[in-house]
Amino acid sequence: MKLYGLKTCDTCRKALKSLADAEFVDVRAEGVPQAVIEQAFAQFPDKLLNTRSTTWRELSEEDRARPALELLAAHPSLMKRPLIEAEGTLYLGWDAQVKAALGGV
Repeated sequence: MKLYGLKTCDTCRKALKSLADAEFVDVRAEGVPQAVIEQAFAQFPDKLLNTRSTTWRELSEEDRARPALELLAAHPSLMKRPLIEAEGTLYLGWDAQVKAALGGV
């Protein structure tokens, strides 16, 4: 299991604490593999890009108009977090439904 997120993100830290066997991948330092980000975008097209983040607010209107996958490649912190890959299945966020599916407390 891999958890893609930011080490400074409280939600990512909570998820990582609950999923002791998860491997943490800091998206700022390491990025997200292209195949994983494409699969995530196909599965969560309207949710993957975090338009409430500080990074989003700092972008120009011109940058915001770029395709989502291009934006995520240039600014990995725009990804909603955490993105969890478990046995070929992707989960986005750390809500009750994701916790139940992954056995997190």
